[in-house]
Amino acid sequence: MTLARRAQAVGVAPVLEGEGQREYDPKLVEKCVHAIQMLSADAIDKAASGHPGAPMGMAAFAFELWTRHLRYDPADPGWPNRDRFILSCGHASMLLYALLHLGGYDVPLDEIKRFRQLGSKTPGHPESFRTRGVEVTSGALGQGYGNAVGMATSLKMMAARYNRPDLPLFTARVFVVASDGDVMEGVSAEASSLAAHLGLDNLVVLYDSNQISIDGATALTSSENVRKRYEAYGWHVQEIDGHDHAQIRAALDVAVAETGRPKLVIMRTIIGKGSPSKQGSARSHGEPLGAAETRLTKQSIGWPVDPPFFVPDDVRALFAERAEDGKREHAAWNATVAAFERTGGDSVALYRKMMAKEVPANLLEELLRALPTQDAPTRALSGLLEQRVAELVPSLVGGSADLTSSCKTLIEGSAAIAKGKYEGRNFHFGIREHAMGTFVNGMALSDGFIPFSSTFLVFSDYMRPALRTAAIAHLQSVFLFSHDSIYVGEDGPTHQPVEHFWTLRLIPNLDLLRPADALECAAAWVHALRRKDGPTAVVLTRQKVTNLPRPAGFDPSVMLRGAYVMAEASGAKPGLVIVATGSEVEVAVGAKKLLEQDGVPVRVVSAPCWQQFERQDAAYRAEVLPRGVRRVVIEVGRTEPWRGVAGDDGLVIGMDTYGVSAPYKVLQKEYGFTPEAVASRIRAWMA
Repeated sequence: MTLARRAQAVGVAPVLEGEGQREYDPKLVEKCVHAIQMLSADAIDKAASGHPGAPMGMAAFAFELWTRHLRYDPADPGWPNRDRFILSCGHASMLLYALLHLGGYDVPLDEIKRFRQLGSKTPGHPESFRTRGVEVTSGALGQGYGNAVGMATSLKMMAARYNRPDLPLFTARVFVVASDGDVMEGVSAEASSLAAHLGLDNLVVLYDSNQISIDGATALTSSENVRKRYEAYGWHVQEIDGHDHAQIRAALDVAVAETGRPKLVIMRTIIGKGSPSKQGSARSHGEPLGAAETRLTKQSIGWPVDPPFFVPDDVRALFAERAEDGKREHAAWNATVAAFERTGGDSVALYRKMMAKEVPANLLEELLRALPTQDAPTRALSGLLEQRVAELVPSLVGGSADLTSSCKTLIEGSAAIAKGKYEGRNFHFGIREHAMGTFVNGMALSDGFIPFSSTFLVFSDYMRPALRTAAIAHLQSVFLFSHDSIYVGEDGPTHQPVEHFWTLRLIPNLDLLRPADALECAAAWVHALRRKDGPTAVVLTRQKVTNLPRPAGFDPSVMLRGAYVMAEASGAKPGLVIVATGSEVEVAVGAKKLLEQDGVPVRVVSAPCWQQFERQDAAYRAEVLPRGVRRVVIEVGRTEPWRGVAGDDGLVIGMDTYGVSAPYKVLQKEYGFTPEAVASRIRAWMA
């Protein structure tokens, strides 16, 4: 039975004609491998910076994957049913750039020569927003690995929704190249456990086991049996010589045909393969080979010493032929989609909405019609609004790290994603915050879904690499965080966020929203779903808040500007402006009433998203925060960053210590966050 027939018989994705069966001249195969190796070495030498060892060691199995299995179209790198190639070990970026160049992507030789230079398409670590054909922004080890699990899940979910026996729209696979470092990082352990639990048989990880890290042999720090660990997770595992082409081909054939579970192929390789003096050594890991060693390497493998960046014509021809295969596959998929769309009906309409990640233009108006009126924690208010959002935005999916009932994020009436059951919209991530963040980022990079995750704000510490990567890569990842302050109460300081508001605000391109009540929760959802060029973190209270009144004629859309006048000063111009966020807005409104009894006209400004406010024009900012009027800022968190807002003559009321274990109302009084305490402190400051 041919591989194609065997794959179809066991129900895996259709394969390209001849997939895994092409026979190339072994000498040409060797040439192709050497071309990948030497493009990498030459680029790194020219840059005088980079990691040549990994690309040189991975070249053989990367060649086999790209020329026998990977489905891609360099003319349209983002076509939805392409196979994903994820280089989780981003330090080996020249491997990816060499493959993209040879594969016909828009990475010309001039860009290879500009490796790691300002403005190039070949930065030191791959960046998905910069270079077409790069699927994920992989820098911190393990992040790309977790992204791949999210991508593989999204493909399963789209297939469950839209595939028909005669019209298979989503059959793509996700191939990951991971290093020893990726496998060591804890995030990959969490992601691997989740992948097995979900039965992601469209995920294949090629583990480059060269047993070298920066400090030397991995034996310095690790003696585990990776194979047994992955078998214990529930993966299908093979272990082969990563330089033996026959073994690689056989292992890849088995991996793509195996069903029911994710696949790991452990490739035993030699780092810096071919370098006479540096192969097998940590010296080839993080520094260029150097001109002399590169010359010796080329001589030892029979490669022309000059010119640098040499690629033989027959190598280019082989990759060009392979690219044509992908273009044909893409064209066939387009025909399948056209046939699907001709069937019409609700399924086609839903498909179009999801592929566009459509968000209604009148979402805010719709949410205002569904606005909860009861006083409740903002986590509960947000959860109620989420149900209407889910009705209006079919792309919305998400879940929590074992805190669904606490974070109030379950999409009602929808099932949870599980092995063999991918039709739902809810995820149970388990206590795996590291993997959850990377998973959500992988889904955000995929077609069809706007994903969210949820946990307690204090546990954002576990998610920081994923939050930062989402911001760098401009991903529409939504991060919902509950239990946002010391008012977690009895759980004590280990669970009470203090520094976290500003920890997140200081991540460039991450918007943090801290809504004060139901109205601001509605605006937070609109902000997160309209924002396409970066992630959004929404932080929510555990304790009940009051739905606050707004002035007559209030335009709710003003909330989307980040900060606005919540309550105007009584009488003439304000003599004092109090800026507050979240649950402290209610405190500020209470303090305003007390201070105005003393004859001080007070304006209260609610600032649910300070980053958004800073993007507004100067005239609007001055209108909200008039110059020459003294300012007070109130937030139950660190005070230092707010001092720039309050000014030298301003006052910041916050928390610069950790809290203690006690009921939240006791803590509110203890730390001075009642209206009476705030008004008293402001009086003393103004005296």
